Amino acid sequence: MITNKAIEWETKVEGNISQIYVNKNGYVAVVVSDTSHKTVIEMYNAEGESLFKTFLSSTRAADVSISKDNKYLAIAEVDTSGTIIQSTVKVISIAKSQEDPTNSVENTYKAEANRLITSVSYQDKDKLLCKYTDGISIIENGQEEFIDQDEKNKISFSSIDLENASVTLEEKSTGLFNVESILKITNTDNKEKKEYVVSDIAKNLYTKERSIAINLGTEIEFINKDGWLMKKYIANQEITNVILSSELAGIVYRNKIEIIDL
Repeated sequence: MITNKAIEWETKVEGNISQIYVNKNGYVAVVVSDTSHKTVIEMYNAEGESLFKTFLSSTRAADVSISKDNKYLAIAEVDTSGTIIQSTVKVISIAKSQEDPTNSVENTYKAEANRLITSVSYQDKDKLLCKYTDGISIIENGQEEFIDQDEKNKISFSSIDLENASVTLEEKSTGLFNVESILKITNTDNKEKKEYVVSDIAKNLYTKERSIAINLGTEIEFINKDGWLMKKYIANQEITNVILSSELAGIVYRNKIEIIDL
């Protein structure tokens, strides 16, 4: 674990690390594969002390997330051993896991058959957002509710990596050769939706905290989570990638990176 340039702590794990998640308080979840179990998830506190291990014998972890109050670990599990895909979200109490690991599961949410989960993300007030290939759901107060669904296969991109919001981007034909990209932002506190329209086809979508970036190839539009344009950036070559924060953006080209202020 590194803070600025200083190593806070380090440890060794058995197996191959496939994912690491760190919450804002420094709690760490490490997803390990290629052991005697299909997947092992190891939890550490901010000081690097091992808290517990969770073993998945027949499923793989698509993603993990730690709540902002350090109380819960959410695991997005996918079972592909049968004829259908089964996705499950398991919420584990971190405190109970240290005392009685066998009785630490707070809730388990099983998705419809063949619905594939790709990521989970905790937001404020222990709201848990779940991103599936065909929509986004929110788990709060022990209930799961879909707030965005791709019923007509129009969603090109979606993200739950925002501050108390989720976002989807749909393509809509406006004529024989004209296509619009419609950005839909859902406030996860009150479920209100806002839209932002781009008169072009999006190449990619990036989100972080309060910022959203739509890559249009040689142009990027930066929008805040309230649906307002913050900045439009025009490049003289194809943009490869965007690294985003709430105040800065890194524009990645094939041979250089440019840092711009938002």
